[in-house]
Amino acid sequence: MSKKRSGGGLSPTQQAAKFLGVSVLAGAVMAGIALPAAGALGLAAKGSVESFDELPANMKTPPLSQRTTILDSKGGTIATVYSRDRTVVDLKNISPYMQKAIVAIEDSRFYQHGAVDLKGVLRALNKNAQSGGVAQGASTLTQQYVKNVFVEEAGDDPTKVAQATQQTLGRKIAELKYAIQVEEELGKKKILENYLNITFFGQQAYGVEAASQRYFSKHAKDLDLEQSALLAGIVQSPSRYDPVNDETEATKRRNTVLQRMAEVGDVSQAEADKAKEQPLGLKVSKPKNGCITAVKGAGFFCDYVREVFLTDPVFGKTQEARAKVWNQGGLTIRTTLDPQAQKSAQNSIKEHVYQKDDVATAATIVQPGTGKILAMGQSRPYGINNKKNETTLNLSVNQSMGGGAGYQPGSTFKPIVAAAAIEGGTPATQIYPSPYEMDYPAPVQECNGGVWNEKGVKVANENESEVGPYSMKEATAKSVNTYYVQLISDIGICPVTEMATKMGVERADGSKIQQAPSIALGTQEMSPLTMANAYATFASRGMYCTPVAIESITQRVGEQSKSLQIPKSTCSRAMSETTADTISTLLKGVVEDGTGTQAGLSGRASAGKTGTTDERYAAWFVGYTPNMAGAVWVGDPAHKRKMSQISIGGVWHDQVFGGDTPGPIWRDMMSGALEGKDAPNFNLVNIPDPPKNDDKGDGNDNGNNGGNDNGGNDGGDDDTTFPTPTFSIPENFFQGTSNGNANGGGRG
Repeated sequence: MSKKRSGGGLSPTQQAAKFLGVSVLAGAVMAGIALPAAGALGLAAKGSVESFDELPANMKTPPLSQRTTILDSKGGTIATVYSRDRTVVDLKNISPYMQKAIVAIEDSRFYQHGAVDLKGVLRALNKNAQSGGVAQGASTLTQQYVKNVFVEEAGDDPTKVAQATQQTLGRKIAELKYAIQVEEELGKKKILENYLNITFFGQQAYGVEAASQRYFSKHAKDLDLEQSALLAGIVQSPSRYDPVNDETEATKRRNTVLQRMAEVGDVSQAEADKAKEQPLGLKVSKPKNGCITAVKGAGFFCDYVREVFLTDPVFGKTQEARAKVWNQGGLTIRTTLDPQAQKSAQNSIKEHVYQKDDVATAATIVQPGTGKILAMGQSRPYGINNKKNETTLNLSVNQSMGGGAGYQPGSTFKPIVAAAAIEGGTPATQIYPSPYEMDYPAPVQECNGGVWNEKGVKVANENESEVGPYSMKEATAKSVNTYYVQLISDIGICPVTEMATKMGVERADGSKIQQAPSIALGTQEMSPLTMANAYATFASRGMYCTPVAIESITQRVGEQSKSLQIPKSTCSRAMSETTADTISTLLKGVVEDGTGTQAGLSGRASAGKTGTTDERYAAWFVGYTPNMAGAVWVGDPAHKRKMSQISIGGVWHDQVFGGDTPGPIWRDMMSGALEGKDAPNFNLVNIPDPPKNDDKGDGNDNGNNGGNDNGGNDGGDDDTTFPTPTFSIPENFFQGTSNGNANGGGRG
């Protein structure tokens, strides 16, 4: 570093710089700038020395951007992502041939001169004067390293990159001063190491290790003579000498390097001549970057992790600050993804829904009590090549995290209504008349003190045989719409939306849940992650935990590693244990005797709910065991293809129900995810059956056993022979729904 002496004089390096006339050197070293007239030269020199002294004493040396590795919870690699593909290595791990080759071709007097090579400057000036143009430059390896630092500091900002590389006198002066500083502080070996780690070698490879892997699929320490010469030659013009796209030019350049190595005595002429006869010997490894490289279908989870990093303030106060850390890379991110659960989810998805199908499926698994996301997948794979049904849209998450506007969850929302009612004092034995068809009761109390008071709006059950009275137990098992409409009308809309908020349930598009009794039938668009995590609240006996995807992060900066702070799940009580246990008792009946029998698990306790929206644009199954909760959605993301008269996964459906399509996906997904794990039981409560009533009007004396698989307006009904109900809904009744989903959803 250039420092003033204690007596006030300049250091020897500063004296030398002034003696040489910094602007003269700057002008000469600039590739292509001719010497100015003598008068102008003097003026430039005076001003430039002053500028030299005014520069900050220390050059900013940003950590080199490196690749980031994303791991699953067991330490397996999910994907590698990077802004710049670079792996920093010590000089001892770089082939001696490579070290000699880069010095020979870029700065053969590197070990003899200081930061500025005066002999090289004079040689370049003479050569350029003879040619009348720019025949030779004179930047030392140290100066080139400094320029690369400027470029690295600029990051991916095109304006800053342009400023870092512009051919101006001011930039060259800064380059010269910092080159002097670097020479004093680092020494030749460290400068060479840093240079080889920072330099761009083309083909997205930054640094010699990445370049060696890209072109030869080997480590930099194993490069031979001709391979080293090839890489050293690329540096001057990575596009012109790209061996992948122009073998002829790359070969000429390699041979130029070999000849130069012979001239400076690094190799004999015979060795150089023999190496010139060798083919390039490329063994190219394609760049592998980004979530598209993720294994086990975890591309969308990988993308979710990136979104978490870029949006959570724990990683930086501003979006720009967070992006800078992400692009700098060097991160090792251990996530919550469970490889067993992820593999099971993808296997089940692949088995039941084909990529080529008109509709898609998305599935998510979370851990109750922790919020950890264990699996996330979908039938349309992560891709950006416009292949049929490839997408980068994460169908499992909210719009703000890379997803879409969501999908109406249908009757999977009903347990939230039930939880609100029970928490507020409604007994689980509550009975309502529940006719096949009825008007929405009005008025209904809203949160803001107003009332919903639409008249003549019809709602119907899935089939005409579903006529009450029903208790909550049987109405939940059969997914009886008219029961739940009466229930929300009794307790009001506000307790339901408040319970939803406590359970983390929100619209996927970020809008507020609308104040209308139709929400009982699942008319507000949600994401699979939201629904899975909400049901995890039931599984954890009323404790809601925010979803998390990251377990830990370490960042490598230079030769040091440090741990970064990560977002933590926050847990809060959404309902009493008794309320949650009551819901589990109700939903256990759904998979045992109700609309979700095809989703039931063998040998372990499970609970869940089916859901199908109006016009069958979406079908759901959301369920849980005491140790895992999962959601499966099936539908057309564009909300155009109704699921009637359709083939899904090679199976023909006259009509799709939540129980016959999402249900089996959920069953197989959860079975594999839970294999080998404990099988705890629920804390069930006693819900007495009501007295049997032979005058229900449907000829069905099932009492409260919920045993009719054909019931439930939820579309989760396993019998697909029942007629679709027809009921009219006034225009704008479902206010605030997102585009394409305004026609009601939530039939059950």
